[in-house]
Amino acid sequence: MGEFILTLLHAVTNTHILHLRANTFAEHEALGEFYTKLNDLVDAVAEATQGRTGKKIDFPVQYYPPADTPIEELEMLLAYVDEERHGADIPQNSEIQNLIDEITAQIDSTLNKLKHYK
Repeated sequence: MGEFILTLLHAVTNTHILHLRANTFAEHEALGEFYTKLNDLVDAVAEATQGRTGKKIDFPVQYYPPADTPIEELEMLLAYVDEERHGADIPQNSEIQNLIDEITAQIDSTLNKLKHYK
């Protein structure tokens, strides 16, 4: 679970960096909204997990830099979440999976904005 949460937290940082490098105002706004909302959602997943399991999450020490483009960053993040959310280390309780659903919905919505609104 620590790797999953850490990857999501890195996505907050990476999309903030991409927000600051944005080429258009629409991209800048979409990414600003995304990293703010993602941060709150990741916090909710971590706290719910700790509450449900009664254990603090252990975090590995690693970092991955942002992708070259915001769309690439979010597509990789979506693939990662889709792949890992059903792994052995991720609680399958409905409330935690529902919070992860909110994360994927936020990624989907932001991808829509980045692809269709310039």
